[in-house]
Amino acid sequence: MPRVFLFFNHTLTEDQREALSRELTVTKIVLPPEELRSLWAAIPPDSPTLKDILVPVCSWLEKQSAAGDFILIQGEFGACYLLVQHALQHGLIPIYSTTRRQAEERHLDDGSVRLEHTFKHVIFRRYGQ
Repeated sequence: MPRVFLFFNHTLTEDQREALSRELTVTKIVLPPEELRSLWAAIPPDSPTLKDILVPVCSWLEKQSAAGDFILIQGEFGACYLLVQHALQHGLIPIYSTTRRQAEERHLDDGSVRLEHTFKHVIFRRYGQ
């Protein structure tokens, strides 16, 4: 039975946990070590390249995962692109969560606008499909 590795900057909701089990028959959710989660959450915006920065992530995945495992990838766009490529090259199945979004906009007395978003998980989708 497949596992799912999380490179995702949020905590999974109960709906997402159930969907992983029901839709993808995932039996185990694997969190990366704290140092890799911190690295993924703080991709430097001023770095001209990300390949070297992601070496620890890719090395860890190569040691811990097996072909056919899922990897939930969401975060900084360039890092996601590189990690999706790496996953595909190593037989992993990269996925992301789709959501319904509801936005509420409030115009404040000082002229600023407050925008609040509510997200609700819908399905997991494979990258490229």
